[in-house]
Amino acid sequence: MTGKIQAPASSGEAADYVTVTVGEAKFGLPIARVHDVFRPNSITPVPLAPPEVVGLLNLRGRVVTALCLRRRLGLPASDRNAMGMAVGLEQAGETFGLVVDAVGEVLRPAADTREAVPSNLDPRWRGLASGVHRLDGCLLVVLDVDALLAFGPAAEAA
Repeated sequence: MTGKIQAPASSGEAADYVTVTVGEAKFGLPIARVHDVFRPNSITPVPLAPPEVVGLLNLRGRVVTALCLRRRLGLPASDRNAMGMAVGLEQAGETFGLVVDAVGEVLRPAADTREAVPSNLDPRWRGLASGVHRLDGCLLVVLDVDALLAFGPAAEAA
């Protein structure tokens, strides 16, 4: 299953997010940064790669780096055997597949629900988040895609 994401017409200051879940947590990826949503068939491991790099996968004939959001956030491994879903992101001409537990809907929360990153947010997440939205019954943590994709030597330089 592969699908191209089409951004709805924007209005006002509200932003659109593709929602993903990892465990019980809900995250938002800015829709402008999301290119694909797909189910990875197989991932080829890469020896000596950083822990968040789970390997390489084929996305419509392109070899892309597969990153595990669970590992990137410092969460324990899932009990589930299924691969989950992946979100295609691009940065500096390179494509990444962000492996997540599930992909949800496209949300456009009201601009007045957005807040700065709370000081009590897990320290491993604070540097990867650009803000939060307090929604009915849950917190949507908005991920900073640039920070998320800066790992290994790139993260140390930043």
